[in-house]
Amino acid sequence: MFSATLALVVLAASGARADPLSCNLSAYKAASGLAAAVADNTLTVTWDGDRGDELRLRFVVEGGAPVIQEIAVRKKGGAWAALATHVAPDYRVASGLRRMSNQQISPLRGLGVELTPAIVDTYRWEPFWDAPLDLSAPSGRGGNPPPADGIANQPGLPRKPEEIKRAAAAYRTTSCEVRTSGARIEVSFPGVQLGVFAGALQYSIFKGSNLVQQEIVAKTSEPWVAYKYDAGLKGLSTRGGARVVWRDTASAWQDYRFGGARNDEVVPLKTSNRLVIAERGSAGSIAAFPPPHTFFWAREVAINLGYNYYRKDDDGSFSFGIRQAEHEDESEGQANFALYSARPGSTQRMTLFLYPTSEPAQAAYQSALAFTHGDHYKALPGYQVMNHHYHMDLGQRLGAAGSLDADIPDLVALKALGINIVSQIDSVGGGADATPEGAVYPGARPVAASRTESQPQAAAGGGRGGGPGAPAGGGAGRGRGGDPLQIRYNSIEGAKRHSDVNFLVMADQEFYGSPLGGHTDLLFSHPVYWTSGRAPNQPLVETDPKYGKVYRIASADDLMEMARREDVLINMPHPRTKGSTGYPDAVKDLPFFNDPHYQGMGFRWGMGLDRSEERLCEYRCQPLFDDMNNWVADKPEPPKYMLSISEVRHQQPGDEIYASSPVTYVKLEALPKPEDPSPVIRALMRGDSFVTSGEVLMPAFTVKGSGRDRTIVADVEWTFPLNFVEVVWGDGTKSDRQVISTTDLAPMGSHHFEIPFNAAGRKWVRFAAWDSAGNGAMSQPVKLAASPTTAEKH
Repeated sequence: MFSATLALVVLAASGARADPLSCNLSAYKAASGLAAAVADNTLTVTWDGDRGDELRLRFVVEGGAPVIQEIAVRKKGGAWAALATHVAPDYRVASGLRRMSNQQISPLRGLGVELTPAIVDTYRWEPFWDAPLDLSAPSGRGGNPPPADGIANQPGLPRKPEEIKRAAAAYRTTSCEVRTSGARIEVSFPGVQLGVFAGALQYSIFKGSNLVQQEIVAKTSEPWVAYKYDAGLKGLSTRGGARVVWRDTASAWQDYRFGGARNDEVVPLKTSNRLVIAERGSAGSIAAFPPPHTFFWAREVAINLGYNYYRKDDDGSFSFGIRQAEHEDESEGQANFALYSARPGSTQRMTLFLYPTSEPAQAAYQSALAFTHGDHYKALPGYQVMNHHYHMDLGQRLGAAGSLDADIPDLVALKALGINIVSQIDSVGGGADATPEGAVYPGARPVAASRTESQPQAAAGGGRGGGPGAPAGGGAGRGRGGDPLQIRYNSIEGAKRHSDVNFLVMADQEFYGSPLGGHTDLLFSHPVYWTSGRAPNQPLVETDPKYGKVYRIASADDLMEMARREDVLINMPHPRTKGSTGYPDAVKDLPFFNDPHYQGMGFRWGMGLDRSEERLCEYRCQPLFDDMNNWVADKPEPPKYMLSISEVRHQQPGDEIYASSPVTYVKLEALPKPEDPSPVIRALMRGDSFVTSGEVLMPAFTVKGSGRDRTIVADVEWTFPLNFVEVVWGDGTKSDRQVISTTDLAPMGSHHFEIPFNAAGRKWVRFAAWDSAGNGAMSQPVKLAASPTTAEKH
C-alpha cells in the first residue's frame, strides 16, 4: 500500500476578485494531511501525490462561477511551480430524445407482447440502434432503427430539431462543501445548470495519487433524455513554453505550440489512449483523459472519432480536454450512435480525470496510462485473457479474399491488447425471429407451436440494413450469404491458421432467429458442422462427403441435442436488448434453459449506458445476472455464468478497441492448441473465470466454511481509486448485497478481503469490486448448497 503523509495546511491566497465564499467543512475530518481550509475567500487543498509529488489546488468563486485559482506541484521539499492559474472547468452538453428500436420490438412481437406505452417504456432506455442527434430522414435500408411511424407514446422519425438541445455550463455558485471519504476529499460547488441538467461541480482528490476527478454531478427531470458531454479546462496560458502534446493513432508524438490563429471551435484530436497533455515549460504537465470504458456507448465499430481536444481561445489562453463526436464516422451508417441515457432523477456524473505532475509531457503520459496498464490486459499467472462475440465473420471474409491465409487486421489489433483467446463469431440464421414453443412473456400467452415451425432458411445477407435482428452477414442455408458449410469450413480452418502458441482464435457463431429465442451464441469445443432448418423426414444428422457429420437443426430440441453430443457452450449475447429483448425471461421455465450447456449470458455495457451507474451495466446486466441465478437456485444444474462480449464488427490497429468491451480471465495454466479448444469450454462451463474491464483484477475468489457460517475470501488489485467491494447473494426469489466501502485504500493497490457471510436461507453468492471510474471485476456465482466446506472458483 502507498503510505503517504497527509498534512493539514491552511494556505491563504489573494481573493481580490473573488466572491464571498461560504464553505461547509462540517463533513471534513482532519486526518493526517489534506488541506481543506478557507482564507480570504479561497479554498486551498494540499495533498501528497505519487512519485514524490506534493500538489495544491486553490478554488475561488468569481461572478458566481467556480474557478481554479491555481494548480501547483512540487517535489517534496522543493519550490511550488504553477501548472495553471485562473482556469475554469469547460463543460458542454448535447441532448436528444431516447427511442426504442425496431430491433427490440421485433422479438417482443414474436412473443405476442402488446406494445403498450408501459412495455415501450420498459425497454426504451436500452437500445443499440438509436441516434438521438441524427436529423436525417430514415434511409430505408432496414428495420433496426426506431420505427419511422412511432409506437405507443414514442414519436416517429425523422427527429425534430427542437428535440436537440445544446448548452454550456452556467453557474450560480455562492458556496462550497468539503467532505472526507476515507483517504479522499470531495469538494462540491452547487448551482450548476448544464442544458437539461442541474446540479453541482465536484472535485475528488485522492491520497497517494496525483489524480484529480472533475465532474458535474447533476440530475434532469425531463423524460427520455439521451445525451453526450465534453469536459475540460479553459483559460490556461499559452505563454511560458506551453504546448499541448498527444500521440496520434500511429503512436507518433505530436504537439501544438499555439502559433496558429485562434480557433472558433474545439480542434478534435484522434489520440492514442484517449490522452492529451498540457505542458507548461519546466514546471510540469497536466494530463486529461475520460473514464476508460463508461465514456463510450456501444457502437458497431471502434473507429477513433477524436476523444480529446484543444482550442486556442486567444493569443494568451487555450482550453483542452475530452469530447465525444456528434455522429458516427462518415464511412458508416448514421443510425447507430446511441449516446448515454439519463433517467429522470438519476444522478449523472460527467467525469474528466486530470493528472497534474512535475514531470514533462511524455512522463505524464506514461503515469496517466498506468491507470489502464497501458491499455493492455495485464497477464495473471494461471489465467488466459479471453473475449467473445467479435463480429469478425471470419469464414466469409476469408472466402471473399480467396485464401485462408489472408490478413485479418482485427486479430493483429486484439493480440496487441494482451487478449490471447479471441472467440470471433460468424453470423448464421435467416434473420427472422423464431419464437420457441412454450415461451411466455410475463402477462402474455404462451407461444403456440404454429408460430415456431422451422423450415430450411436462406442465408442471411441483410447486412446492417437488414431486417430487425438481422446479422451482418453469413448464413445457415444456401443463399446470397454463400454456402454455410463452406463458410463454416473457412472459419474453422482459418482460425487454426491465424492461431499461434500464445494466441488462440476460436471459430464460434451467433445464431440469429434461434429456436431458443432471441440470439444464441455457440462456442464449440471442436469442429462441428450444421445448418438451420430441415425438410420433413430429413434426419437430424447426415454425412456430407466433404464435411463429414452435419446436423440439420429444426427446433430447440435439435439444437440442444447437438450441444449435448458435441459439448457446445450456449450463451445469450446482449440479453434484454437488441434481438434478445424479452429474453431469457420468456424461456426461463423451458427445459433447455436449465441444461448445463445453456451456460449463461453475455456481458457488455453500452446498450443503454447510463452515467448514473456505479457498476458496469447496472440497469440491465446486473439484475438479470441475479435473476437468472435465482431461477436455477433450487435446481441441480450449475449456476448461470457471465461471459464478456464485444459488439464490434471489423476493426484494425488504431481503432479505440480497449475502451469498447470487457474481457474474461479464464483459469487455465496453458493455452490450448488451436485444434482442441475444449479446455476453454470446460473452464467456462465450470465457472472458472472472472469478468473485468481490465483495471480491477480478481486473482482469487473463495467461499470458505460450512453451514451458515461462511467467509468470502477474495484477492483484488486495482489502478483507479477503489470505491467499494460487494457480496451479492440470492435466496431463489430475490437478491441482496452487502456493500463495503474501500475509499480508505490508496490507488494502484491490492488487498486480501475476508468477509464473514451468513449463508442461512441463501442459495448462491458472488463477489464484485468497483472503482471511481466505473471499472470493475465480478466473480462467477457459487451455489452454496454445492459447497458444504469450501468452494473455490478461481
